[in-house]
Amino acid sequence: MKAGLFIGKMRIKQLAALLIATSFVISCGSSKSVSSKKNTTKTVAKSENLRRLDSNFNGKVSGSINSVLKDAEKYIGTPYKFGGNTSSGFDCSGFTVKVFEENDQRLPRRSSDQAGAGKEIDITDVKPGDLLFFATAGGSRVSHVGIVHDIGNDGEIKFIHASTSKGVMISSLNEKYWNKAYLHARRVL
Repeated sequence: MKAGLFIGKMRIKQLAALLIATSFVISCGSSKSVSSKKNTTKTVAKSENLRRLDSNFNGKVSGSINSVLKDAEKYIGTPYKFGGNTSSGFDCSGFTVKVFEENDQRLPRRSSDQAGAGKEIDITDVKPGDLLFFATAGGSRVSHVGIVHDIGNDGEIKFIHASTSKGVMISSLNEKYWNKAYLHARRVL
């Protein structure tokens, strides 16, 4: 009896150690582990090749887009909360819904549904206020969304979003994780 109890405790300790040792990130709306991700999607080109300045974007941001970005920025530092859509905590799509709602724009609640709103645009044509969609668990299933915040002179695209690890923050599409997870962009404004 004692030997069986000892073996049972050992298995529990081994399982606990395995669970502690295995860290994984759960994305907005996803229950899949990123650590086992095999990226079969296309990788976005380096920033210097991403952006061509053309007549569609001259670096100026309209008043309505500026308002969206200002409202998004006021939530920087707000913690991540699964299913959250208030200033006490956001998930990625709750964040975009709240920010756009404050600017009299309606978006579907889920990031996968937001991926059908507006019109799809090429990454080379994005401008501040556009939505970027990601498959953070691999494959092509939308599981995360962010709002284009700004585009540097070198073409670096930064976006504001509700990160599972750090809450509302600004990230760069140049970051390897986001670059690999990027799926497409949409314009809703």
